[in-house]
Amino acid sequence: MGQIFSFLEENKSPLQVNVYPYFAYIDKPNEIQLSYALLNSNDVVVRDGTLEYKCLFDAIVDSVYSALEKAGGEAVEIVVSESGWPSDGDGEIAASVENAEMYNGKMIEHVSGTLGTPKRPGKSIETYVFAVFNENHKRPGIEQNFGLYYPNMTEVYHVEFN
Repeated sequence: MGQIFSFLEENKSPLQVNVYPYFAYIDKPNEIQLSYALLNSNDVVVRDGTLEYKCLFDAIVDSVYSALEKAGGEAVEIVVSESGWPSDGDGEIAASVENAEMYNGKMIEHVSGTLGTPKRPGKSIETYVFAVFNENHKRPGIEQNFGLYYPNMTEVYHVEFN
């Protein structure tokens, strides 16, 4: 991995990371607060030394920064290449239009500002929403339902892009 990180540093290229608090939450719903996963907690939920986390998104991003630092890639920036929340899932836990709308709205607001993460404060986080459209050719369940729009181009729910 050191050679990859050196290459990224030399070329001033970011490491692209997919960040899905949804999957962490459904793995341990009794241990992870839904509000923490949805970027909707007003309170510090996790402390890591002096770093305080109110959302799982930041904790995931900072865990990758910590791994980069340990592997000698402290100058490599992270771009969140995918993040989202399913709006349906044939009864899957927490997969709902309300939760998807909340997560994506809060995520867009969070990464658009200059708050950053506890480990890397003071700057926006380049992030891409997954996905624009629901994918009706995927296997039924949550994987079909990450889109902001149905395949017929009507909104699943509305989010503001600032």
